[in-house]
Amino acid sequence: MKAIVTVLVTALLVALLPMSAAAANGKAALRGSVPPWATSANWKSSAGASDPVNFRVYLSLRDQAKAQALGQAVSDPRSPSYGHYLTPAQFNDQFAPTGADVAAVTSWLSSQGLSVGYTPSNNHYVSAEGTVAQVQAAFGVSLGTYSVQGKSLRGNASELLVPAGLVDAVAGIVGIDESAELVTTLKSTDKDSAAPPSGGFRNAPPCSTYWGEKTATTLPAYDGNTRPYAPCGYAGVQLQDAYGVASSIANGTDGRGVTVAVIDAYASPTIVGDTSTYFSKNGLPAWKAGQFTQVVAPGTYNRPENPRQDPQGWYGEETLDVEAVHTMAPGAKVVYVGAPNNYRDLDAAMNHVVSQRLADIVTNSYGFSSEFLPPGFINPVNDTFLQGVLEGIGIYFSSGDSGDETFGGPANTATADWPASSPYVTAVGGTSLAYGKSSYLFETGWGTNRNRLNCTGFLAATNSWCSREVYLYGSGGGTSRLFAQPSYQAGVVPTSLATRWNKNAPARVVPDISAVGDPNTGMLIGQTQQFSDGTYYDQYRIGGTSLSSPLMAGVMAVAQQARGTRIGFANPLIYSLGSGIRDIVAPADSVAVVRADYVNGENATDGVLYSVRRMEVTFTLHTVAGYDDVTGLGTPNGSFIAAIAAK
Repeated sequence: MKAIVTVLVTALLVALLPMSAAAANGKAALRGSVPPWATSANWKSSAGASDPVNFRVYLSLRDQAKAQALGQAVSDPRSPSYGHYLTPAQFNDQFAPTGADVAAVTSWLSSQGLSVGYTPSNNHYVSAEGTVAQVQAAFGVSLGTYSVQGKSLRGNASELLVPAGLVDAVAGIVGIDESAELVTTLKSTDKDSAAPPSGGFRNAPPCSTYWGEKTATTLPAYDGNTRPYAPCGYAGVQLQDAYGVASSIANGTDGRGVTVAVIDAYASPTIVGDTSTYFSKNGLPAWKAGQFTQVVAPGTYNRPENPRQDPQGWYGEETLDVEAVHTMAPGAKVVYVGAPNNYRDLDAAMNHVVSQRLADIVTNSYGFSSEFLPPGFINPVNDTFLQGVLEGIGIYFSSGDSGDETFGGPANTATADWPASSPYVTAVGGTSLAYGKSSYLFETGWGTNRNRLNCTGFLAATNSWCSREVYLYGSGGGTSRLFAQPSYQAGVVPTSLATRWNKNAPARVVPDISAVGDPNTGMLIGQTQQFSDGTYYDQYRIGGTSLSSPLMAGVMAVAQQARGTRIGFANPLIYSLGSGIRDIVAPADSVAVVRADYVNGENATDGVLYSVRRMEVTFTLHTVAGYDDVTGLGTPNGSFIAAIAAK
């Protein structure tokens, strides 16, 4: 197998190109600093000269090759250095940017009239702010607004310029262009109304407490079969048993001694009460003193909903993530780290967790649709992930909720999503889960088509299904266009997948492992919502790989306690397991459920819509025996904890 040191040096096929090029007037261009969407076709207008710009100048790690080699050594179970992780202080001494680099960048920014702000303890970046006019003068670019994916984003069509003497110190700049606004949460209530959960949403009956409890006998058969009603949402021991932690938890191995960080944006003002009520209703232990903490910026709880920011939409994300982690690891400590906005500061939140080593495991339920980002954005964040590897922090990312991103379009547009495609993180894909009355039944790859009943008018009494299905969503997966194949995937991932884009250069493929993500077979969560008759706590089913990632993080917390030592970056370990992972394959026959949904999202006043949700719709991705690009290696089974503990 190829050494990971080679992989880490060559991992970014584009992003780790030299970042500088000679320019006039003693300045140099930062290669990779132009967002790929800043094209003439997308251009709308010049940016307002007085508009504020808040950005971070990320600094390069010292001795990147040595850091990458050490990352390989501490993560590879075959290495004598396996598990010999660095402390944050040791990382700073060996690899962090120097104080001199920080001082030089700070001095130059100040000389340009820009206001210099915070620098974290690992010297990873220097934050600064100014106006569009000041930034244009300092970096020698013109900033415009561009129409991208329905958003109006600020960007630069030419490379940023910095003093030639600083160019080697600068890894990239985040915030001058607004690529970060393309981030999305990866949760889905799959509601037919437009109201977000914070505005009131609940599942319509009939639904089942377990797979197959109720069937749609009064509705027309679909493909000749009477289909079961969708589960109302799995909870508690159902999920614990499905993924092999129930017996461990019953015996006291419940994640205690392990800290899991959840990174999202904003912070729900009702999270403590909501989670406490949820645990009580669903047979889970209550929080112990000090078990749940939040790290948020001042004013986070009071951030109003506005066209650029969506705090209410993230309340459900935090609730899902925290309740999912506690479900799978009820003894683990949970630290919630809320970025003060939903587009610019998620990278800084991750750096805070890593630089302070706040947790053993980090779960992230957000991502970008594809790798459609400038290298100057990807490089610095990837360095943060590398620091996590060196410190023994396991970083988990949802693999995405849009399948191969083609939505049935041209196959050559298929792509994996960032940051799940980073070779330094564990990408968690999604499945559709069937859990029976008291035991696991089966799983399929998550990919869903919808067919409504009475599609002409929805509520008409024709009682027949539409003539065609519509694709909704599915587990993110596929082959990276940026990252080379990591050695832990060599010999495991089929060559046909690894060489999808370049026959001579195997690449990173995602996901690595999976758990339930299909919102039709998802998790029941509880949250305070604003209904038409008042604001109060209620429960509803939710899904997305936003669910898969925190579930897996909880499983790994239990596994770490059982093992007795920090697991850290888990991919080399889980790819080497000979047991403990359930292979997910496509079913022989079509699998589908019937969904009932309130038209208005909360009650039957405006009627109920019925639809069939057919599973295993994956386009260029395929659920097959062995590793696949829908479910990765598969899902944890009853022997997963023992297999991890034995390694």
